[in-house]
Amino acid sequence: MAKAVAQRRGKSVEQSLVDAVLRELDPQERAVVYLRLAEKYLAEAEELYARGDLVQAGEKYWGAVVALLSVVAEKRGMPNYTQRGLWEAVEALVEETGNPEYSTLFSIAEKLHANFYHNFLKKPSFDRHREEALRLVEMLKRLAA
Repeated sequence: MAKAVAQRRGKSVEQSLVDAVLRELDPQERAVVYLRLAEKYLAEAEELYARGDLVQAGEKYWGAVVALLSVVAEKRGMPNYTQRGLWEAVEALVEETGNPEYSTLFSIAEKLHANFYHNFLKKPSFDRHREEALRLVEMLKRLAA
């Protein structure tokens, strides 16, 4: 049940549970937790990638992107608990910054999430998706600061 709900939201079970608890906190507290979660996911992703576990690493990169996007959305008072909310935040960033790369890079990162469920990316494709997800992570970190 929890896995189905998380999948529908485009998030991991862990991220969905964290979101449920975070709804009880004020926006600034939520932003701090999301930042820490992003750091944790990114470190885990790099470790898994180094071990060659691309499926798990991809999901952690996705988690880092979602957590950072959640920080940015929280700072702007935007919903971010569903896949639609995340996309609305991305589209708002495109409008705000005039940079359509946010949408493109988010789509690329989303493929890493899909790969977690379907394991279709081979290493060369995974590596390219990883590079772009990391680029988005850096862009979102700047906005989250």
